[in-house]
Amino acid sequence: MATASILRFLNPRQFRRDREAERVRALKARDGGNCTRCRRPLRFDLPAGHDLGAIVEPGAGPEAAHLCHRRCNRPGTDHTEEVAERVKRKHEAALFSKTRKRRAA
Repeated sequence: MATASILRFLNPRQFRRDREAERVRALKARDGGNCTRCRRPLRFDLPAGHDLGAIVEPGAGPEAAHLCHRRCNRPGTDHTEEVAERVKRKHEAALFSKTRKRRAA
């Protein structure tokens, strides 16, 4: 524990990376290796910032945090089934509302 407190002051970035890695390991052991939003497997071997990489999505408290893909946790997106169905219907309606142009023979 003494080395962790010294590392905190000597190299704060390394301390934060180590603490975040430990948190990810604990959440992976608790929840498994799947994204909590899309239920697809998470990849832990990708570099930081990769779209399919795992990140910790904070919850209301420390016990409510969970792992998800970076792309699933983008700000401004809503991943509920209701919203997905609404978007799908909107795209289908736009597809069928377009009139086909007839070529003059």
